[in-house]
Amino acid sequence: MIKIATAECFTHGKIGRELHALAQNYENSFGRDYIENPKQYGDFNYNNLSVTCSLFIPTIEAVVKILNVKNPPKPQKLIKGIKVYDENGDKNVSKIMAKAVKELTNCDIAIGTTAGVGHGGISVITDNYEITTTTNVYANLCENNSEKLFQRSENGIKKTLEIILLLLNNKIKEIEKLENIEVIKRKN
Repeated sequence: MIKIATAECFTHGKIGRELHALAQNYENSFGRDYIENPKQYGDFNYNNLSVTCSLFIPTIEAVVKILNVKNPPKPQKLIKGIKVYDENGDKNVSKIMAKAVKELTNCDIAIGTTAGVGHGGISVITDNYEITTTTNVYANLCENNSEKLFQRSENGIKKTLEIILLLLNNKIKEIEKLENIEVIKRKN
């Protein structure tokens, strides 16, 4: 069984929910909003997948108290406690969040997402890889442009799910071909 855990901000826990629906073989209105044909990615048996938890972590306080991150980078701004970083900060903090949820849950695949000003940050951490990327949509949380924020969130959900499905099917070379992606092989 491959266990997945998420610590999500701008994707609102939808990545975890979608992966849970896939693992449970749910379809249509009950959770499968983004993955239409998982078999197009390969022959992985999704019954061997389990979502340990899917956390919505928008605030710096939750990063500290829920994820047990001792000294997270200081956000550029706080909006009702919600952390706002620039794009590089988002990429860094998404990795910190993924590593923290991996350590807390001892899962096989950990996902962290956060987005303030820019394209956001998405990280997928396994024992073998650190994958970090951004969405393809620029938005600014401080401007409160709901449509742009929604587009960035949707793009982040879809891109992360694509990375996970490729990863589960051992298609690292295809992941490396995605736009604005960094894949680091971890030393075991």
